Amino acid sequence: MQVVFKTSYDQDINILSKTGEYIRVTAVILMMLAAPLFLDVYYLSELGLLLVYVIAGVGLMILIGFTGQVSFGHAAFLGIGAYGHSILMTAGLPFLLSLVLAVLLTGLIGMAVGRSASRMHGFYLAVATLAFLIVIETVIGEWTSLTGGYAGFVVPELEIFGFYFSEVWHQYYLDLGVVLFVILGAANLLRSPTGRSFVAVRDSEMSARSLGVNIEWIKIQSFGISAAVTGLAGVLLAHHLSFLSPETFGVLESLKLMLMVVVGGLGSITGAIFGAIFVSLLPVVLSILRDVLPDVVAQQAGLEPMLFGLIIVMFIVFEPQGINGRWKKLLHFFETFPYYRKSSFVRQKSYLKTERMR
Repeated sequence: MQVVFKTSYDQDINILSKTGEYIRVTAVILMMLAAPLFLDVYYLSELGLLLVYVIAGVGLMILIGFTGQVSFGHAAFLGIGAYGHSILMTAGLPFLLSLVLAVLLTGLIGMAVGRSASRMHGFYLAVATLAFLIVIETVIGEWTSLTGGYAGFVVPELEIFGFYFSEVWHQYYLDLGVVLFVILGAANLLRSPTGRSFVAVRDSEMSARSLGVNIEWIKIQSFGISAAVTGLAGVLLAHHLSFLSPETFGVLESLKLMLMVVVGGLGSITGAIFGAIFVSLLPVVLSILRDVLPDVVAQQAGLEPMLFGLIIVMFIVFEPQGINGRWKKLLHFFETFPYYRKSSFVRQKSYLKTERMR
């Protein structure tokens, strides 16, 4: 899909290459900063939760969208970050130190998983990450002396240097600051040699190997960075929930994260943002569907995962580039109007993982 028309080398150096992008990003940031002034407490809390899922989406996007590695167990890293941080704070460590240690722990576990899965591909990698999720969920549920088991774990109050985040808008600004940091870091990561190696591995492992890229090490790095960012989202999510239980980080949560990156648009940070917005609106759509559908269908326990799976299949078949791809087409339409041609966007076969070694 041809969208960007490059006219200078600065477009490869700058994170935002066009004046319109600067205006849009600045406008969004200003709106987010002003949100506590005109939003109710409930909606502000939901917006903060949306920002947390943006972080989790960027973490999974690094692995799936940029490196081409499938993961159905990313909710495990979300849980490790949440539980690790809460346990450390309960033990008496300050917020910032427990945050750093929880993120490092999650990243190291992610690298260990990446080391084990570095030679797996496609279906086998998906099954391996799903098995990892089940193991972590079981460990959290059974290790009652540390995690509280299925009875749950109370998250300590958020406090930094004696300042208690007692108001909703306090935590909202913390979430917003972390989101901006993560997005800026991910954008710079893609421009670094490591980030370009991620993309090379995604596009063709054989070509990347012939250029001297250590495939196994790149996959391990990708798993580690992705897990660390997702663990950071878990830290913030813990303070939003205030109470943790193993069921919170189960298969359905992993399916939600997968839905986020597929629907938003693989291989794009903007896609992770669009995907988080879409997933946040899904519960509203689901509640409307339950009112409209017959009681026999509406009361089915598996309605939500079925809806998630159906949406993923529909987007893969009819809009592989996701919401971000549709957004780019819309921008391209206005930029080239009245000379817009539908043939500018040619459907190309996209690979979720590198099967071109055959």
